[in-house]
Amino acid sequence: MDYTAALDASINRLHEEGRYRTFIDIERRKGAFPEAVWSRPDGENQDIVVWCGNDYLGMGQHPVVVGAMQDAIAATGAGSGGTRNISGTTVHHRRLEAELADLHHKEAALVFNSAYMANDATLSTLPVLFKDLVIVSDELNHASMIQGIRRGRCEKHIFRHNDMAHLRQVLESIEKGRPILIAFESVYSMDGDFGPIEEICDLADEFGALTYIDEVHAVGMYGARGAGVAERDNLMHRIDIINGTLAKAYGVFGGYVAASAKMCDAVRSYAPGYIFTTSLPPTIAAGACASVHHLKTDATLREKHQDRARVLKARFKGLGMPVIDHGSHIVPLIVGDPVHTKRISDMLLEGYGIYVQPINFPTVPRGTERLRFTPSPVHTPEQMDALIRAMDELWSQCALNRAELTA
Repeated sequence: MDYTAALDASINRLHEEGRYRTFIDIERRKGAFPEAVWSRPDGENQDIVVWCGNDYLGMGQHPVVVGAMQDAIAATGAGSGGTRNISGTTVHHRRLEAELADLHHKEAALVFNSAYMANDATLSTLPVLFKDLVIVSDELNHASMIQGIRRGRCEKHIFRHNDMAHLRQVLESIEKGRPILIAFESVYSMDGDFGPIEEICDLADEFGALTYIDEVHAVGMYGARGAGVAERDNLMHRIDIINGTLAKAYGVFGGYVAASAKMCDAVRSYAPGYIFTTSLPPTIAAGACASVHHLKTDATLREKHQDRARVLKARFKGLGMPVIDHGSHIVPLIVGDPVHTKRISDMLLEGYGIYVQPINFPTVPRGTERLRFTPSPVHTPEQMDALIRAMDELWSQCALNRAELTA
């Protein structure tokens, strides 16, 4: 076999379909977020404004977080020195897990090196813990949840997105007495819609199922203390396992699950993804801990964040642009064509110093290609004005539809 030719064919197919992914090199500048510096292909540097980052609240630049990390690295050095089982559990890891357990009003928490790993490791381990487990999963769950469920090799069923009638049908089809886990998200990142948490919990109670929620795009941003949508809706006590990230609203790195002490102990004891990987560097754990602690009391930052998202959606709607609005902080603007999506993204970056990456298939269905904006509390009104002017010009230049999309 000509392996090189096979690789060329695979890459060329992505180019032909207009969905080849380009990673641009940017340099974040301490204290300047959302501004950054783009290293252009021609070797020159260009100032840009990032409109697609996951550092939703700008906590990656917050003095409380940066200061905690500086103190920790001065005290402990760079790395953790091992897995959690072999010298890699430090006081910083323990403090972080205690902070997260308190955040979600759970008995315990486990920190992983990413929320992807937390989902993958936990969901693939649960079938080992519960014999004959059946996992019922929302069809739009994140790739990490899908991967974990697949690796668990247990019986699984997919229910139509947020369709409670279909979920009931699936649950009714499962043999009575078998353990069941319902896996879903609180905020779905591509459309920005919410999962019907209360209705899912009601069905879980009726059918004796465990509940597993991914709050990755909600922790830090929703609820009185930033514990997520389940906290906002007073439903945390009805969720058995909560997954979250430390790399989005908290602005650092890592992921976690929060649950009962016995659940966390079992996952800790059986999950290869937890047992056999080097733990987070103490400086990362310290920064994440400081961020979680700070956001428990900073409701003003959350309110400002939601306001920025509302304003940006309203301004896109005012231009007749097809924005999806489910009331969350995520602002998806549907272009509907991979070539046009990439073209607008490139022109925004090169001509206006505005960075928002194209999102194409398979991340979203074909025909729904989009630009996904994530305004933060630290984006200024002037930066938003510049974005709106640029989008208005480019939308007309590309002759795209101005008919508003109904959410």
